[in-house]
Amino acid sequence: MADLPKNAKVVVIGGGVVGCSVLYHLARKGWSDCVLLEKNELTAGSTWHAAGNVPTFSTSWGIMNMQRYSTELYARLGNEVDYPMNYHQTGSIRLAHSRERMQEFERAKGMGKHQGMDLEILTPDEIKARYPFIETHDIVGALYDPNDGDIDPAQVTQALAKGARDMGATIARFCPATGVTPDGDGWIVHTDKGDIACDYVVNAAGYYAQKVGEWFKPYGGRTVPMMVMSHQYVLTDEIPEIEAYSKETGRKLPLLRDVDVSYYFRQEKHGFNIGPYEPNCRAHWVEPSDPMPDDFSFQLWSDDLERIEDIVADSMERVPVAGTAGISRIINGPIPYAPDGLPLLGPMPGVKNAFEACVFTFGIAQGGGAGKVLAEWIVDGAPEWDMWAVDPRRYTDYTDHDYCVAKGMEVYGNEYAMHFPWHEWPAGRDKKLSPNHGRVLELGGVMGAYNGWERANWFAQPGDDTSEESTHTWNRKGPWERRIREECEAVRDACGVLDLPGFSRFRVHGAEADDWLRGFVTGGLPNVGRMNLVYVANAQGRIVTEFSCIRLAENDFVLITAATAQWHDGELIRGSVPQGVTVTETTRERSALLVAGPKSREVLAGISDADLEAGWLSHQHCTVAGRPAFLIRVSFTGELGWEVHADNAEMPAIYDAILEAGAKPFGMYALNSLRIEKGYRAWKGDLSTDYSMLEAGLERFVKFDKEQDFTGKAALMAEKQEGRKKAFAPLIIDAGAADAPYMSTIWSGDEIVGETTSGAWGYRVKASVALAMLRTDVATAGTELEVEIYGERRRAVVQPDQPLWDPENARLTA
Repeated sequence: MADLPKNAKVVVIGGGVVGCSVLYHLARKGWSDCVLLEKNELTAGSTWHAAGNVPTFSTSWGIMNMQRYSTELYARLGNEVDYPMNYHQTGSIRLAHSRERMQEFERAKGMGKHQGMDLEILTPDEIKARYPFIETHDIVGALYDPNDGDIDPAQVTQALAKGARDMGATIARFCPATGVTPDGDGWIVHTDKGDIACDYVVNAAGYYAQKVGEWFKPYGGRTVPMMVMSHQYVLTDEIPEIEAYSKETGRKLPLLRDVDVSYYFRQEKHGFNIGPYEPNCRAHWVEPSDPMPDDFSFQLWSDDLERIEDIVADSMERVPVAGTAGISRIINGPIPYAPDGLPLLGPMPGVKNAFEACVFTFGIAQGGGAGKVLAEWIVDGAPEWDMWAVDPRRYTDYTDHDYCVAKGMEVYGNEYAMHFPWHEWPAGRDKKLSPNHGRVLELGGVMGAYNGWERANWFAQPGDDTSEESTHTWNRKGPWERRIREECEAVRDACGVLDLPGFSRFRVHGAEADDWLRGFVTGGLPNVGRMNLVYVANAQGRIVTEFSCIRLAENDFVLITAATAQWHDGELIRGSVPQGVTVTETTRERSALLVAGPKSREVLAGISDADLEAGWLSHQHCTVAGRPAFLIRVSFTGELGWEVHADNAEMPAIYDAILEAGAKPFGMYALNSLRIEKGYRAWKGDLSTDYSMLEAGLERFVKFDKEQDFTGKAALMAEKQEGRKKAFAPLIIDAGAADAPYMSTIWSGDEIVGETTSGAWGYRVKASVALAMLRTDVATAGTELEVEIYGERRRAVVQPDQPLWDPENARLTA
């Protein structure tokens, strides 16, 4: 090995497929003075025993982008770096046993079409034509992906490594990192062979990522939220019929997935590779009696066939020829899992100039795209696509060990489960509770988790079906529908109250607070005693986040943002404020209620000393039910209303008093319907880095002529001059049984012209509504388009860019 460099732009810790991909993509962007450290040989962790499947399928826009890019990269990589690779793009067939599964497939097909992929829906006869050995008597249909297949994990990793080396990057094998020390804004990475000073460090340590993450805790880090599962796959002996098929056709069989039974089934040479995801799963290295070894390189656990034998038997009934062969080998190796099964890819929470590219459950499929995404994040400051789905900051302070184990087990045991819009996964709940939690449950609250905070999604009445099974539908109809309508009508006609713990709150004050904030956000600031919305853009003028900005004094502000944005936005603020500006967070110490409806003034008048005639967007300290509170005259429902903020200890009395004064409790589902009718955008759905401020129709929140420069100003000025490529618009849809989910494809004839960013039934406007991003030439009010909702194209009419309900805001400002 050549001498270890003493300096580098980036040090990547971990030599699996993801670490090598990060190094390769950094080098492609011109950062060749980067180093990868691997404690053993490349691929020694999960990569070496991975099955090597490379699907594109996902119902997450970001994950689909990442996996699609992997397939495109792997198809050309061997030639580009002059390294032989076994990459078989055999296509894949995902089987469906139910109409609901077919709806999921149709949704993925529409998303894939939007990304340029030619996904197909197959009938049972078409399945049989492509896979002659299969039994289809109980199959409804399938999704076919021509780009799916499998690749040799070691070869793709070595190809990425060779490409990186050829561009000047350094790979140090058998050179474990042993720790890190801050060095100004950069880092010293320690090894037994010397130290490396670098500007950035990347934790790509796979299932050892938590151990590496501990090195950063003294410098603001946290315990990496992850655990490790035992995953087995079975290799059969070779089968003469399969050999004959491949010789006759010159190809392998398509990769088969029976997602309702939960396994993949792949031709391996002339036999099969069968990979179950069994509900009776097993975690490893999660108990003191089973500690993680210091080095598990190129090792496996003992076979545990009993755990998977039922699923393997089912697969052999699906493809009976497989039952004629014996089992040649069982692979049982570690796979890391984050609590939602998605990787940690992006900035390391709380730590400057440190990134994570770890906890990949499907590292081979996602590795190519992951390298691209992280290299862009490091070099350019932001990736091409919005990648909140994998951003490590999506988790905050509730992901303790028990939570990570419970959620990892749940995800693994439901690896192919459908993620229905009304369903809440039951494991790892009650991590963060409102001071009113018990009362909300008494009132019938059916709860959902939002950054660990329990909030009522809807309120059930006696006799309503609140079972998990009832939520297994994509459709609007269910026991919740009547209750959501009643809750929306109460807010429309009288007064509703929503218990809303978890708002992320940051008080920013100091002599330079006003000047800093004007340069931090794109728009203007409110006067003292007022509030408004402010936005932060990135260098490309794309939407980073949205705050409610409350001005208490000349240099004293409170910034309030979404619960899920707590670490993302907290880091954004703390990393931007100058010396002399203090940031204080009160997210956990205080809670909020939304009180809304034409009778909300009447409800509050009897229990509060507040000036309830104070205008819209005003705020004041007061008492409610004799308890100190802070009222903000604002309403995400579009009705007359207030946010009531108070310390946790005061909240139960305030909540009870508001209920006793006549307010009806409502939940998050009703709030979603109400806000969509008003065209109010939600963070990381309608507001994301996939869209610029101008595209999203937010130019009124951009102050081009202010004295202070702001991030993204040059890009937005150029876009304003050249014209935006997309435009925001509400749609009214002739929907059927289901409303448009996030990223539903929008068509004009045979052309894709946009996508929905959110959708719901509007109980005030009595129509199915979606917020959409459209090609500018079709964004004119009155234009007729089609929205693809779970495979059905439904007529939609573009509406003016204004609220559908109360467009003049007369009710809001009453």
